[in-house]
Amino acid sequence: MKKTILLSLLGFLSAFTLGAQLDRSQRPEPGPAPVIQLGEFETFTMDNGMTVIVVENRQVPVISFQLTLDIDPVLEGDAKGYVDFAGQLMREGTKNRSKQEIDEAIDFIGASLSTYSTGMFASSLTRHKDVLLDIMADILLNPVFPEEELQRRITQTRTGLQATKTDASAIARNVAQTQAFGYDHPYGEIITEETLDNITVEMLREYYNTYFKPNMAYLVIVGDINAGEAKEVTMKYFSDWQPAEVPTHTYPTPEPPDHRRVAFAERRGTVQSVINVTYPVVLPPGHEDAIKVSLMNSILGGGVFSGRLMQNLREDKGYTYGARSSINNDPLVSRFTARTEVRNEVTDSTITEILYEMNRMIQEPVDDEELEIIKNFMTGQFARSLENPRTMARFALNIQRYGLPEDYYASYLENLNAVAVEEVQQMAQKYLKPNNSVIVVAGNMDEVPETLKKISDTGEVEFFDAFGQPYVPAEIKDAPDDVTVETVLNKYFNAIGGRENFKYIHDIKQIMKTSMMGMDLTITYYRKAPNLLKVETAIGDNVMSTQVFDGTKLIVHSPMGKQKFTEGEEYETMKLQSILNLEMNYKDYGIEKTLEGIENIDEKDAYRVEVISPTGEKTIEYYDMKSGFKLKTESPESFSKFSDYRPVSLEIEGEKPSFFARLFGKKTPIKNIELKFPHKIEQQAQQQTMGLEVEEIKINSGLDMSLFEIE
Repeated sequence: MKKTILLSLLGFLSAFTLGAQLDRSQRPEPGPAPVIQLGEFETFTMDNGMTVIVVENRQVPVISFQLTLDIDPVLEGDAKGYVDFAGQLMREGTKNRSKQEIDEAIDFIGASLSTYSTGMFASSLTRHKDVLLDIMADILLNPVFPEEELQRRITQTRTGLQATKTDASAIARNVAQTQAFGYDHPYGEIITEETLDNITVEMLREYYNTYFKPNMAYLVIVGDINAGEAKEVTMKYFSDWQPAEVPTHTYPTPEPPDHRRVAFAERRGTVQSVINVTYPVVLPPGHEDAIKVSLMNSILGGGVFSGRLMQNLREDKGYTYGARSSINNDPLVSRFTARTEVRNEVTDSTITEILYEMNRMIQEPVDDEELEIIKNFMTGQFARSLENPRTMARFALNIQRYGLPEDYYASYLENLNAVAVEEVQQMAQKYLKPNNSVIVVAGNMDEVPETLKKISDTGEVEFFDAFGQPYVPAEIKDAPDDVTVETVLNKYFNAIGGRENFKYIHDIKQIMKTSMMGMDLTITYYRKAPNLLKVETAIGDNVMSTQVFDGTKLIVHSPMGKQKFTEGEEYETMKLQSILNLEMNYKDYGIEKTLEGIENIDEKDAYRVEVISPTGEKTIEYYDMKSGFKLKTESPESFSKFSDYRPVSLEIEGEKPSFFARLFGKKTPIKNIELKFPHKIEQQAQQQTMGLEVEEIKINSGLDMSLFEIE
């Protein structure tokens, strides 16, 4: 069965008579839409029900295979996350190959292969296609879902969730998702630490066994192959895949709210707000309005610098670096979103301007020039997309999967060019709902919510946590009357070796290891009394950055060059951090600590202590009520968790012998003390989370002063 698909664009040139006189007072009439050349793709259905789509492209000796399941989304409930894990772990080992063997085989042929909850994608040079398909079929038919790999993924995800709590953009996305789609819809579910606790390997296997069936699958093959060759290899590698009935699911279609709501989530201490204006939209692929809606949204703020949101909020008001809007297609339900990030003090004004621009699209027709600018942009964008063979695959798949007209993409530019001014306004009137939207803001609880009440139709602001659930303030219980901040700190000092023993530390070297983005990092701290500090960060044996504080100046060496500080935020932070045994003597440096009460942290009751630095910055420290150890510090920009406290031995002089003992040659005894330091530190800053392992701590090793010299 043959159908058509575009392969290239022709006709972006216009012919002009050299001697013609132009009348520049008149706007030229728009030319015809560019002509699209059509190529061919072929489809066939295997006996097991799998539909195969072949897009032949002989330009380069490369081939790709994209398998897509046409299934309904699954409501995961209190185990949200298991569906994604099922897709990810398919690649982590089969009955015939370990994860390492799969990785090595893929690397050996220079291929790529990824799996996900609704299919997989693989590509290689054409000459390696049989090796690649053999691996691909093994993964598809024989996954084992190793328990250790699931636990590793869960641990990684759990660490990422900690970063989410301080990432205003992620917080706003979570709240927008739950409030646009609802908690009883698959698109409204959010992974949390609680849902991770409920995920088992059996769930992953059950999902795979239920939904990975050939009669629900499309295999799109793109590249250096024809339909005959495709039939041969698909029969060879996928004919053993057995069909079965697959359950279907239906869900209530989310509706926009009947009034304008304001949903707020706290990002503690931030100076900016992330704003999402959102509501659900029904706009399936191939809908008769799809092209016109896309054009209308591009004028409003669909990724174009000339978009109205960008021009208003960035160019005119100077509120932000960028403002965007989007309306996507989805076979079930999509949503409209307008989003930006602005200073706290202009949060309410920004929302007012977004709503103004949405209403202006509804009430006023766009002008011809604005419309032509966006059409030209979208035409160029469409043309560029054709350079990627996977675009052809996506077009072919959409035509088959959603029953689109055979010429849907071939006539795309013609239909785009035909959209009139009045149709743009009609789309705005139909799809923009400024009065039936959820205004989501993630920002500073102390500064922003009160200013948003006037935007809500009810005059109320609804509060949510970082994962889109109704906000429940942390329960802070009163500490017993006989407990003060000093008793909390003294218990901590005693737990780690005694305040009086830390005075014997003259210098300390601490080496920590971590990994980030596939790279092994070593971070080494050098400290010397009273306030010298050097921090080295190395990748392998190469030192990538160095920070040195010599008591008066801070020098930073990094790939960006050399920087010197004698004042400012970086300087003040390093100045405090450089002080040896700062914790023991915090009052001497203008630091205030106040006991706020008792809070549960990671299933442990902990004393909550507010810390205010000399510059007014607030930090919260948590101390385990039972052990006395410090569990966590938390600031607006970051957090650190401490665990695995281990003793480090230090030899000091004991009590001196008496005069008569010394007279008879008795030596000064040596006393051995133990100081405890955390050897596991989980640290998050700027949306990056690191798990640090302390490898070595050396005390009083005689660090040379030259270490702290500034060049």
